[in-house]
Amino acid sequence: MSATKTIVHFMVNERLERAEFSTDCSAAEVRDLFLAAAEVGPQHILKMYSQDGRLLNICPQLQANTEESFYRLDVVASDVHSFTMTPELDDVEERLQQLESRVMEDVGKPPDIICGLQSHVEVFRKKLEGVAHLSWMGLSKEQGQQRTPNISPNLTSLQLDVQEKHQHVFRKFLDMGSLQVSEEVRAHLKTPLFDNWQWEESEMLLLLQVMFTDLDILTAFHIQLQVLQNFLFQVYCHYNHIPFHNFHHCFCVTQMMYSLIWITDLRNKLNKMDQLIMLTSALCHDLDHPGYNNVYQINAQTDLARRYNDISPLENHHCAVAFRILSKPECNILKNVSSYEFQQIRAGIIKCILATDMARHNEILNKFRAIQATFDFNDKDHKEVLMKIMVKVSDISNEARPIEVAELWLDCLLEEFFNQSDMEKVNGLPVTPFMDRDKVSKPSSQTGFISFLLLPLFTELTKLFPCLEVRPAISQFIPN
Repeated sequence: MSATKTIVHFMVNERLERAEFSTDCSAAEVRDLFLAAAEVGPQHILKMYSQDGRLLNICPQLQANTEESFYRLDVVASDVHSFTMTPELDDVEERLQQLESRVMEDVGKPPDIICGLQSHVEVFRKKLEGVAHLSWMGLSKEQGQQRTPNISPNLTSLQLDVQEKHQHVFRKFLDMGSLQVSEEVRAHLKTPLFDNWQWEESEMLLLLQVMFTDLDILTAFHIQLQVLQNFLFQVYCHYNHIPFHNFHHCFCVTQMMYSLIWITDLRNKLNKMDQLIMLTSALCHDLDHPGYNNVYQINAQTDLARRYNDISPLENHHCAVAFRILSKPECNILKNVSSYEFQQIRAGIIKCILATDMARHNEILNKFRAIQATFDFNDKDHKEVLMKIMVKVSDISNEARPIEVAELWLDCLLEEFFNQSDMEKVNGLPVTPFMDRDKVSKPSSQTGFISFLLLPLFTELTKLFPCLEVRPAISQFIPN
């Protein structure tokens, strides 16, 4: 039985086009057909929309239509062939060619080792040309292009721009490092009312430094100020420039943790090691977050999901990056602790960061509920659960901040959510319902989140610490 033909009419570059393909051809063949119609190459990203604005999957199952109900084909450039290769790579190739010429003169043919080196250089060059955004995700060429539709075509310049910005922030941070932060700012830093939007990144680094010093962590663990500054800067550098899970989020979570330590008097109820674990966990809990959650990692079968066998891939990665930073002597704030203390701190940080995986939310909350009536600050297991809860509360605490702070964060979160659902649609992956821009609004996005996640956490924490009040700002977005 012969395959049926599908005829699709679509508008591209302000002209109406017609494509015909068989239902038994591959998705790649269909995509190539539309690439040709759009007069672009394989390095470009295509997005197909219906007349009502729905994103359509470009595949053999694409529904036929008429000229009157034409689709719209948008082309998003990702001109990886215009990337400038680094001078170092060109230099390696040139030196390799010179070496090959000499060997050819002496021996008559290149030995296997040179052929192997040539192969490695060529593979590396193709990786640079084929991946628009080099990152730990290790996406394939097609996935990499789809993932970053709006990047600069000059990767080398982009990297230099980021490095220059980082160094500029670091210089400003160091210049301010010796300044005294006013008592008014220090007092405000200890409250959930703190507004992160009023502060630059270099100033946030200084305030993070204040948090560590005011809790006497430097003194307790013999941490040199310069080492702390290097550590904070490297943490800053390892947060990506994405809408929500960026350095600003890292700062807010750490600041909320810091304020909760003061408000609940954990400064006097937990030892310095526990305080260091909680503060450092908050600081590092989303290191190198790509803006795509665990569900996406697993469904897209990324290298990260495979590396951690689909078990909390992001959280495991955040931990790995944190200890990679700490492995550098100039950044190692733990270099003066004993081997036993290091193992205790490392284990505590890993447990706290892994607890931020929302897939474990009910498990951890139920454990906390079970120990409420008999909670004992001298019980190691009780303290461990509390520390996990503290990090979790800090992580999702934006809605407990003033409305003018919380609303901006909600906008950032929805932007990142919508980016993921768009990618899921383009790649033919299951679409996460609460991230679908066609189905989600501000109020609807928060109703379930506040009712089932935020309030239960704060309610349980308030039972242990009555000084806490639950006033989620985003509840003002929710209609009665």
